Amino acid sequence: QAQVVESGGGLVQPGGSLRLTCAASGSIFSIRAMGWYRQAPGKQRELVATITSGGSTNYADSVKGRFTISRDNAKNTVYLQMNSLKPEDTAVYYCNAEILGPKDYQFRDYWGQGTQVTVSS
Repeated sequence: QAQVVESGGGLVQPGGSLRLTCAASGSIFSIRAMGWYRQAPGKQRELVATITSGGSTNYADSVKGRFTISRDNAKNTVYLQMNSLKPEDTAVYYCNAEILGPKDYQFRDYWGQGTQVTVSS
């Protein structure tokens, strides 16, 4: 079994920056897309950004120009650099990875436990 673990959340003032990290480990043959999603209190989980194994990226309109997703395929790790943070970015951020295990016939979605990001003065 594979697992993904996030780190890097915390409390930051508006206009500040944070960097989230997500590492996948365990029984991994290949990883396809990796991405970040977030869920604010009382709201549904929403896409923040995704990145393919080839480096193609996709962002939610609300974070374009402020957030940057990147990936280190050798380390099975994805990063989310968040700049110019706003109070409305406050949420639990979840990492997602599409992983093919050595004995799998198809890719499976794996989710991390989430990391809290709070933007407040």
